[in-house]
Amino acid sequence: MDKSKIEKYGDELYDALINRKAVAPLTDREADITIEDAYQIQQRMIQRRLDAGETIIGKKIGVTSKVVMDMLKVSQPDFGMMTSGMVFNEGESIDTSTMIAPRAEAEVAFVLKSDLMGPGVTAADVLRATDFVVPCFEIVDSRIQDWKIKIQDTVADNASCGVLVLGGRRKSPADIDLALAGMVLEKNGEIISTSTGAAVQGSPVNAVAWLANTLGNLGIGLKAGEVILSGSQSPLVPVKAGDSLVCTVGGLGGTSVRFI
Repeated sequence: MDKSKIEKYGDELYDALINRKAVAPLTDREADITIEDAYQIQQRMIQRRLDAGETIIGKKIGVTSKVVMDMLKVSQPDFGMMTSGMVFNEGESIDTSTMIAPRAEAEVAFVLKSDLMGPGVTAADVLRATDFVVPCFEIVDSRIQDWKIKIQDTVADNASCGVLVLGGRRKSPADIDLALAGMVLEKNGEIISTSTGAAVQGSPVNAVAWLANTLGNLGIGLKAGEVILSGSQSPLVPVKAGDSLVCTVGGLGGTSVRFI
């Protein structure tokens, strides 16, 4: 795909984000769009956010579960960039009118104390580089109409990033077995799902290692101080004003979010 089309679609997705108006799937309009094209479009979309004054504060891993991989017909996860305009703290409410079609997913976030630069990063390297982990919600949102996405669509749309809510409970990953830690997700007081960290690439730690190695092959590192979202351990849960969610991770604690 030539540069003019890359810029066109990146600008279109940025405008969709700002105006909260979804666009037709890119894969319906560009039959031969590749994953590489999609990541270039993502970079253009992110650059527009940086030009508007935001900064990169971390990275996210998406498409980590087998169910979603099968849905998108892919065999590995994808990634997106987290910016300063996406961050909410525990206790803050999220205004659903600022999004298009929000869906929540519960996961574990890693906050790094040292850089990770792949290839060759192992799970042990991830544990050594991590300052602490926290339970979190990512509220994903798609700028693609009706969530009719193929892998190229979601990659171009910055892995369907919306906003994230970081919990206040911090713990060293050395003090908890994240693969075995159970997670319970509740919506409006009702249990929606239960899972363990093993649902994410065998362990959230493995998912972060995958991200470090994948980005390392592109010359991009994970930086000290960055927040790394390790991938959803829950189904995508549609949310609307008035909803509240609670996520609890065994041995780590919980976090909550309310929508207005």
